[in-house]
Amino acid sequence: MEIILLQKVDNLGDLGEKVNVKSGYGRNFLIPSGKAVPATEENLKIFEARRAELEKEAAEKLQAAEARKSKLDGLAVSITCKAGDEGRLFGSVGTADISKAVAESGLELAKKEVLLPNGPFRVAGEYDVGLHLHADVNATIKLTIVPEA
Repeated sequence: MEIILLQKVDNLGDLGEKVNVKSGYGRNFLIPSGKAVPATEENLKIFEARRAELEKEAAEKLQAAEARKSKLDGLAVSITCKAGDEGRLFGSVGTADISKAVAESGLELAKKEVLLPNGPFRVAGEYDVGLHLHADVNATIKLTIVPEA
């Protein structure tokens, strides 16, 4: 299925690119979420008419993500959890816990923006947590998991 991207999509392409994707990915995700339109002659003309507006919107989103990165990058967050004698947690610390801790420090962070490639943390300690704020903007925060006696 050939589509026209209305915004930058990770591992696929940039605004305005005409790309081939599997029909299920295009039909079930990209088109309903507003990230793409089918590549027809009519949609191509409509896109070219809106190109400047879409590029301005994309630049504003990138600028907002850069501003958030400057606030979040290097932020130190602490979470207290019940743990056993050797520091193993009763449960785990996941994306929801991290986004809640950042929100308590006064900054906004969605749990889908938190990257945990190795899964949730199950041991107390200090960790660097990656944040994916925009297709081109990533940040890192310091997470300290403190064991509760």
